Amino acid sequence: MKRRILIIGASGQIGTELTQQLRLVHGNDCVIATDLHQPPVKSQEEFFEILDATDVDAIKRCVLKHQVGTIYLLAAMLSATAESAPRKAWDLNMNSLLCVLDLAKDGLIDQIFWPSSIAVFGPTSPKKDTPQTCVMEPTTVYGISKLAGEFWCSYYQRKYGVDVRSIRYPGLISWKAQPGGGTTDYAVAIFHEALKTGTYNCFLSAQTALPMMHMTDAIRATLELMSSDLSSVNQFKAYNIAGMSFTPEQLAQKIKAKLPDFKIHYDPDFRQAIADSWPSSIDDSEAGKDWKWSARIDLDHLTQDMLDNLKDTLANS
Repeated sequence: MKRRILIIGASGQIGTELTQQLRLVHGNDCVIATDLHQPPVKSQEEFFEILDATDVDAIKRCVLKHQVGTIYLLAAMLSATAESAPRKAWDLNMNSLLCVLDLAKDGLIDQIFWPSSIAVFGPTSPKKDTPQTCVMEPTTVYGISKLAGEFWCSYYQRKYGVDVRSIRYPGLISWKAQPGGGTTDYAVAIFHEALKTGTYNCFLSAQTALPMMHMTDAIRATLELMSSDLSSVNQFKAYNIAGMSFTPEQLAQKIKAKLPDFKIHYDPDFRQAIADSWPSSIDDSEAGKDWKWSARIDLDHLTQDMLDNLKDTLANS
């Protein structure tokens, strides 16, 4: 029997679309989606189970029950939400990772994908074209947990030969899922509000440049890394990947070109300090060299895609 794929945290922003894509590639019955709650997309309810990412015994039972070979561990508490519950965020983000790493070490699974983030960088990291390897001193609970996780992944690979692969995602933008509590989520919320109310109150300043990516590129990067021959993978902490960088003002201007009456106001809150500690752009040349990664979707394409699809979604809701 073919070893199945288990997705932990399948109902989140990344998980919703990754589940769909993996099922297209491998077939519905080969992909087991799990989360704390039922999936938002009704069509995903088949081959879905409720699973707590912090319940080590439940994860092990699920792996054995479904003969799982690969785990995509997506469950995490994101940057802004984690600041309000530091210990809970640490427990979720770290304990779940150590659980699946131990399953691989013990030979119960073959491969792991675990997402990292640009949050591993901090104010002492190079701000522009932040390289693969540099000073990393994160100032958020989320960033601290992701950096610690990168070192755990590298340790298990080096000491036990665990095949664990990771990407430092920039801000991800998609019309298929609601914002999930991240600092970059303004770039999703702005489209919803532009279409629903014609105005958006942004929690970041107008000139805050951050690395962003269309979800389609992010899913493609994930699958390309996971399907790459192990001999071509040279980063077992996490790979930088880049899509585009822009400010709220630049994004607002793109939206205004399509919706002339759109208005944006700026009222920075605690998330401004988080954004200020992150890179404004990313150097992803190592991913390009090792597994031929290259983004395809630019800001113009992203803006048109978000407005077109959200307009249809809102009209049918």
